[in-house]
Amino acid sequence: MTTKKIHYLSGLTITIFIALHLFNHSCSIFGANQHIEMMNTLRLFYRNIFVETILFIAVITQIVSGLKLFADYRKEAKSNFERLHIWTGLYLSVFFVIHLTAVLGGRHFLHLDTNFYFGVAGLNSFPTNLFFIPYYGLAIISFFGHIASIHSKKMKKSIGGFTPDSQASAIFIFGLCVTLIIFYGLTNHFTGVTIPKEYNILIGK
Repeated sequence: MTTKKIHYLSGLTITIFIALHLFNHSCSIFGANQHIEMMNTLRLFYRNIFVETILFIAVITQIVSGLKLFADYRKEAKSNFERLHIWTGLYLSVFFVIHLTAVLGGRHFLHLDTNFYFGVAGLNSFPTNLFFIPYYGLAIISFFGHIASIHSKKMKKSIGGFTPDSQASAIFIFGLCVTLIIFYGLTNHFTGVTIPKEYNILIGK
């Protein structure tokens, strides 16, 4: 099996989880309690040794294969979507390394529930938000950008007069909208998020 095929299959696996994860984050526009309630429901599916092991293997596979593909093809990218594919993939690889390390560290070393408050503590505090706003924002945008670029490459025909590139642009714009919705829900300037004191360790308090 080629590196591209392995990367594609691991990506499909991760995409299912990310879609659920972003849907969960979108629920934050209704408040922290609704976000946590939905998270607890979704955890019945993915917070078990079997699914978590599959996800962990898929993420590691995605990182390793993605970095190899980046090294092999970054100079061959010609169109805007090809370049978007290459560079969003690189950012997602870096994000996965940082995010996975942070979540595992928070769970096993800090003994925190890596729930809504684990994600928003740094996002709602200065100066840590100077890192976390672009960190999270670029991750969501890169995810949709990666999907859009793959769609542009694999889609062979127009739909309703929209070319594959137009369809891919629509996917990317949808991703930008999702990013704004999620940031609205996760930011205390809009929804009045109050961080419990046990999470202050994440922001050096």
